[in-house]
Amino acid sequence: MKQSKKSVRELALDLLEAVEKNQSYSNLLLNSAIEKNRLSSRDAGLLTELTYGTIQRKMTLDYYLAPFAKKKLESWVRQLLRLSLYQMVYLDKIPERAVIHEAVELAKKRGHKGISGLVNGILRSIQREGVPSLDEIKEPAERISIETSHPLWLVKRWIMQFGEERTKSMCQTNLMAPTQSIRVNTTKASREAVLELLKQEGYEAEPSDMVPEAIHILKGNIAQSDVFKTGLATIQDESSMLVAYALDVQTGQTVLDTCAAPGGKTTHIAEKLNNTGKVSALDLHEHKMKFIHENASRLGLANIETKALDSRKAGEIFEEESFDRILVDAPCSGLGVLRRKPDIKYVKKEEDLLSLQKVQLDILHAVSPLLTKGGSLVYSTCTVDKEENLGTVEKFLENHSDFELATLEGLPQSAAALTENGMLQVLPQDFGGDGFFICKFRKKVQ
Repeated sequence: MKQSKKSVRELALDLLEAVEKNQSYSNLLLNSAIEKNRLSSRDAGLLTELTYGTIQRKMTLDYYLAPFAKKKLESWVRQLLRLSLYQMVYLDKIPERAVIHEAVELAKKRGHKGISGLVNGILRSIQREGVPSLDEIKEPAERISIETSHPLWLVKRWIMQFGEERTKSMCQTNLMAPTQSIRVNTTKASREAVLELLKQEGYEAEPSDMVPEAIHILKGNIAQSDVFKTGLATIQDESSMLVAYALDVQTGQTVLDTCAAPGGKTTHIAEKLNNTGKVSALDLHEHKMKFIHENASRLGLANIETKALDSRKAGEIFEEESFDRILVDAPCSGLGVLRRKPDIKYVKKEEDLLSLQKVQLDILHAVSPLLTKGGSLVYSTCTVDKEENLGTVEKFLENHSDFELATLEGLPQSAAALTENGMLQVLPQDFGGDGFFICKFRKKVQ
């Protein structure tokens, strides 16, 4: 008997269950589900909204459910209630009766009559009585935590580091879908030319105010465009683009990119070199190398070489003082990309931040002898945690007297205005890019 095609809501339920049970990455599962089920752009958009939205607001949804679902529920039933409540509270275009009907049908399909009755009763009670008010939560950190679905430990930590207002703004921004941005391949075209081509292809796009070669895509799947396929542009977040600026590469230089996959920064550096010099791109995982190769090939960049290698062993294959520039875009907690990977905030623990710092310092220590005297080493992360970022910087300088903190010359003017004490900490609310940290060390000549 042929299996009936799953509805978008059933696929969303499957994804929510997989993320919760296996601590899988929602973005990878989502892309796989869209491809496997050959969803139309409309259905893919709805699946993305339902999956990300429910994960993003999980703690708020549980707060709303608490008075109505007092018994212990099976995991999939709780996910179904969260998914349904998300639509009822946050999506205007879907009638509540349709949401409840589909939830009951899914409950019948997956469980027994008692469960479908329970789901129906809970959702109809919420429809009748409304959800409880968040105003009942008086303690500021707890209120931000529940209102924006961020763990209380994280909210308290950020309040200590950034203050209550900036923390609240950051948490609220993390609930919003990020704007897709592309980077124009300046070895092939100007931003103006690419904007015109996108317009001709029917895309809605506008130039970025932050990065000279960045464009915001307001409507349309850019990966399907001729602009993307012919290598005139690549998909990259604006904050991430600032890293190549910080490196301030000059024609003909040799650059080491230590944690390179999937190659967004690698290819940007190669473009900044205008296809001269050489970028040596390392990554720990062999299977990720294909992404760098594919990107370099599509963009027409011939000055990139790759090697699958733990960058902590870079000294085994490269000679000392053989690079003019080194980039360490280090493994980190990822707390700056919660809009793209909302599941991160529920699985990270405070102690994870300190264990990652050891890896970051090991990489910096291992590659520092490979930099020429007078050369620049840029350290960047996609996190906003001050202890994780500044703590690593301080410890590196404590143990490497041959390095000093350098000013971030070469940044676009708008980004330069955000620097503090010679370092750049971008928060998601600053200009809509990912949360990102960038600093630069210079190797002393004497």
